[in-house]
Amino acid sequence: MTDNQLWERVDSYLGEVLGDGDEVLGSVLESSREAGLPGIQVSPMLGKFLHLLARLMGAKRVLEIGSLGGYSAIWLGRALPAGGKLVSLELEPRHAELARANIDRARLSDVVEVRLGAALETLPALAEELGPGSFDLSFIDADKPNNPAYFQWALHLTRPGGAVVVDNVVRQGRVADQAANEPAVQGTRQLFEVMGAQAGVVAAALQTVGTKGHDGFAIALVPPHPSAWGIPQPGEGRP
Repeated sequence: MTDNQLWERVDSYLGEVLGDGDEVLGSVLESSREAGLPGIQVSPMLGKFLHLLARLMGAKRVLEIGSLGGYSAIWLGRALPAGGKLVSLELEPRHAELARANIDRARLSDVVEVRLGAALETLPALAEELGPGSFDLSFIDADKPNNPAYFQWALHLTRPGGAVVVDNVVRQGRVADQAANEPAVQGTRQLFEVMGAQAGVVAAALQTVGTKGHDGFAIALVPPHPSAWGIPQPGEGRP
């Protein structure tokens, strides 16, 4: 048995014992496969982790960068109390259309809003509309080269004491391989450099194995508003 086969076997076992979704979530994954979307959504166990984290935090407002087919948005949207809101940003029109359909299937259309457009254009508009600190939790799962900029915007938009979670930060271990220089790996290293350098930000990263192979996620605690720490605001000092 290979390592990947073992990891998948354990993930399958955990899902059977602990529950890793339901018919609706299963249909979301199936619709994404049928539409030809890449299978890069969060694993069921990480989806459930996000759900639990949102509930443990008592999150009422969540920001997601990267909708894909709406799978993680449904996990997070289900965690929100009455009156809660999740804003999910998606670049690809076809992905956004499918995400909206899946969110409607999950009966979360009044909770989850999918906004179409490049996130680095949508985020400034969102900040102007809602103001800093408007979200309790932010989840970043989009194109990796832009992760450092996404993280800065997430810090700006997430309240003090809130959290920012970033997916796919281990890159099958290549993040620690100095010979690996592809854009996704470089963007991930820059993300960690930003996390480690910004005063007041407390962050950790966990390696994961499972149906998506060897990867991991990072979680950061948002300090008192970044401007209070002299942290450059989104767009400052960035090309």
